[in-house]
Amino acid sequence: MKEIDLFIEHLHYDLNYSEKTIKSYRNDIESFLFFIFNQGISIDDVDTQTIRNYLYTEMQNGKSKTTCCHRIAVLRHFFDFLLDKEFIHENCFLYITAPKKDVRYPEVLYIEQVETLLNRNRLRTDGLMLRDHAILELLYASGLRVSELVNVKLSNMDVRNRTIRVLGKGRKERLVMFSKSCQATLIDYLKNSRDELLRRNKSDFSLDYLFLNSQGKQLSTRGVQYILEDIENKTGCHYGLHPHLLRHTFATHLLEGGADLRVIQELLGHESINTTQIYTHVTEEAMKAQFNMSHPRAKKHDN
Repeated sequence: MKEIDLFIEHLHYDLNYSEKTIKSYRNDIESFLFFIFNQGISIDDVDTQTIRNYLYTEMQNGKSKTTCCHRIAVLRHFFDFLLDKEFIHENCFLYITAPKKDVRYPEVLYIEQVETLLNRNRLRTDGLMLRDHAILELLYASGLRVSELVNVKLSNMDVRNRTIRVLGKGRKERLVMFSKSCQATLIDYLKNSRDELLRRNKSDFSLDYLFLNSQGKQLSTRGVQYILEDIENKTGCHYGLHPHLLRHTFATHLLEGGADLRVIQELLGHESINTTQIYTHVTEEAMKAQFNMSHPRAKKHDN
């Protein structure tokens, strides 16, 4: 449909959405259009009952409430665009309340687990230890998304002042900070490991990316996940490591340490404070868990 193509161009050129987000938008829109066309309904005849039937069918087919909520948001955006371009006369998605999502709190590591992980990783003697340790330190110290981590360039870093300029979601730039411990690790990696990795790259000796793979090329997001899995095997710390676990841990430990929620929002690059708000619930759950484990009468019941 030409309407979809025009909308995709709008997302790409006007809103600077990433290719991954655009692909997700297209899939959600095509799912809905496939449904209504099979029902013999044109795009201008969509009403609230059509949308409810679609949501019911999707959930019957096993789609989660989270997925349905996301699709409602995407389709509301798409139909706003169609209305603005006068392809339709009304956006009925404005009258639809999305299904209430089940709350899922992100998993986090305890401070003791982070310390154990870092201490054990430092004991490694293989040639990639320094790079891997720098990745661990920076993910935990900055809360970077994995896509942001692999795109950090030396030219965006101020190691002395412990800051990095990051291009996040929607190509929005923000300043992130990292700890003195991370600073020391990064300096060690830059002095004693990165140049050795870069020499393995036969085609580009001027690569500006901070983290390189074992061939001296830019590290990929999948490569980071592989590295974290490898770290688990080499340290024996089987915590289910993934980049977002360290991002969640970063935010939770900041909040538990007394950081303002607005500051954490800025550091994480969240557009809405509501997204950051979930970490207040995480710390509440952590406090309950610590209480239940520690208090002598927490598990006792008086008759």
